[in-house]
Amino acid sequence: MASTETTDTTDAPAKDGLGGLEAGLDALETRSAGRTPFRVTFFDKILPPVLAVAVVLVVWQALISLKIVDDPSKLPSPAAVGAEFKDAWLRGDLLGYIWTSVSRGLLGFLFALAIGTPLGLIVARVKFVRAAIGPILSGLQSLPSVAWVPAAVIWLGLTNGAMYAVILLGAVPSIANGLVSGVDQVPPLFLRAGRTMGATGLKGAWHIVMPAALPGYLGGLKQGWAFSWRSLMAAEIIASSPDLGIGLGALLENGRTNSSMAMVFEAIILILFVGIAIDLLIFSPLERRVLRSRGLLVKG
Repeated sequence: MASTETTDTTDAPAKDGLGGLEAGLDALETRSAGRTPFRVTFFDKILPPVLAVAVVLVVWQALISLKIVDDPSKLPSPAAVGAEFKDAWLRGDLLGYIWTSVSRGLLGFLFALAIGTPLGLIVARVKFVRAAIGPILSGLQSLPSVAWVPAAVIWLGLTNGAMYAVILLGAVPSIANGLVSGVDQVPPLFLRAGRTMGATGLKGAWHIVMPAALPGYLGGLKQGWAFSWRSLMAAEIIASSPDLGIGLGALLENGRTNSSMAMVFEAIILILFVGIAIDLLIFSPLERRVLRSRGLLVKG
């Protein structure tokens, strides 16, 4: 009698192919998880901004040396601005300028974060609240922060409270709208799966909604910090007072009052430096971590 048993030879190549594919993906993941060589980091991330700064300094000095701009009251030389930095450092004031503004900005941003996050969740999840305040948040986000400075000074006087009020009014709408945008992009399947597993209410918001909405939320945080920093600079310029200390905005206003373009450039460079430093030290690492956790970033 002929044997009825047959050997399944069609599954073997398929299994071998799947096994090879899995092995290849594992090897690719292992290679991509390794540390990036310093040489690659230097040429890809360090050298380009250094060259950009060098080009700006060369062009700046060329404008002075070639007499294209020969009025120091309009465009001081890099050496004059450097001397202004040196004088502020020797007086012991340079770090004080930075710390006065950075401490206010970060504290105000934390307040905005504590208010904007639950507000964004409520607006995103409650239809009536969204219809009522959603357009107002969008309108506040487009309103220049400097418009709030006179009102804050009238309400609270020349105090730190006025500074924080301007920061909150500038940053909270951006944080809330960023979270609303992130929640809107959460796949409905995630929400149904969370409800099936009992993740409802605050538990669902913490374990399902917030992690899934993290990219949009992080974008709102970055924009919120930008608005916080700009709002603070506007407040320090307009509502400057000896009792409030001298921050970077007040330094900029002092340069204008004293007709010192070197001091004005010093303040502008410090404001730009702090904005870049906060992004590189806080928001860029967070963004890379979120993208890498979702498999959207191989390097960096």
